[in-house]
Amino acid sequence: MLLCKKIRLEVSEQDAATLEFMQGKCRGLYNWQVMRLRTGEKWLGVYEAKKTLQASKQYDPELEYVYSKLLHEVYYRLDGAMQAFFRRLANGETPGFPRVRPRHSFFTLCYPAMYIKVEGDKFILPTGGKGKHKRFPNIVARLTEEVPPTFREVAISRDARGNYYASFVSEQPEQPSTDTGVIAFDLGIKTLATGVNEQGRVYTIGGFKGARWYNKQLDKLRSKRDRCKKKSRRYIHLSKVYKRVSEKKRNKQQDSLHKASHLIAHKLVASTVVVGDLSQRQMVTKQHIERNKHLNRSVFNEWGCYSFVQMLVYKCLLYGKDFQTISECDTSKMCSGCGHKQAMPLYKRTYRCGNCGLVMDRDENSAHNILMRFLARRGPYTGGPVRCADVFTATEYI
Repeated sequence: MLLCKKIRLEVSEQDAATLEFMQGKCRGLYNWQVMRLRTGEKWLGVYEAKKTLQASKQYDPELEYVYSKLLHEVYYRLDGAMQAFFRRLANGETPGFPRVRPRHSFFTLCYPAMYIKVEGDKFILPTGGKGKHKRFPNIVARLTEEVPPTFREVAISRDARGNYYASFVSEQPEQPSTDTGVIAFDLGIKTLATGVNEQGRVYTIGGFKGARWYNKQLDKLRSKRDRCKKKSRRYIHLSKVYKRVSEKKRNKQQDSLHKASHLIAHKLVASTVVVGDLSQRQMVTKQHIERNKHLNRSVFNEWGCYSFVQMLVYKCLLYGKDFQTISECDTSKMCSGCGHKQAMPLYKRTYRCGNCGLVMDRDENSAHNILMRFLARRGPYTGGPVRCADVFTATEYI
């Protein structure tokens, strides 16, 4: 399977300016093509669009200073966006026409592996132009980690604080799969995941716990910055502090999700991992009709349900485990002991069955229901293979 390793780069001011120049020109070419499509021009495909590159260079001569493979990658990315638009349109979904990229957003630069050089901790990226027409020298950055022995392509990106990263895509071998049981998990807000296996053992995995403190600090910084004059020295200073605190919160949240997904995919014995198909939008709605504004921040910004599930998908594939999703409709409302169904709003954290008297944590009860629903979907176990002659012989003596 393909895995990506993200490594921070140490670049000089001149090389950083070169990267900003090339990504700005690539973003401008992308936005120019999008605006032409919005005015009614027909998309004829990536190869027909690449033929217009020379005309674009005559209109903007500075495109000659951008590496040509980066300009070609712009058309491939636009073709992927247009194909996704046509696919959603054919399926009757919300089409979502490709948008222009904003100025503050870094346009990721994708280099093929054969055009870059790695010499020890030096990372050399080519720029556009030849001879006297070469305006910018090749970019020489320093790697902070070791690169994979073999990689296919490299993507150059930048975060909100101005740090540059190189993402190496490499092939990793998958471990062979085994059959050692099933474990089902229910995703929640109070605890990240609550699971139960076939033997009835319960696993509770907590998520990131410092979100409330970080939110309080971010609210204070935002309140102070709003009282300052825009673009003033204090306004710029508070903006930098706000980005630094936001990055620290985001890194800690991602670290907790990675550790939780690694624990499930690598440390637990069960070979099949079952997760309910819970969407974050369902958690911020009341009976799927009215919005509950009090949960928006905790669910969309701090929960990380989608990121956690995506981590589980590729880590289970890497470690030879089977990842399955199943509908968890009414799993929190249904009793895992008798099947009685009752209303369970989010503020009720303990399930108390009015029919059989079962008392259990709501997430644990939901995990039991998800496990039973998955085992019922697999069908009954018949043991070893049975010959038809044995079946007919047995029925004669009944």
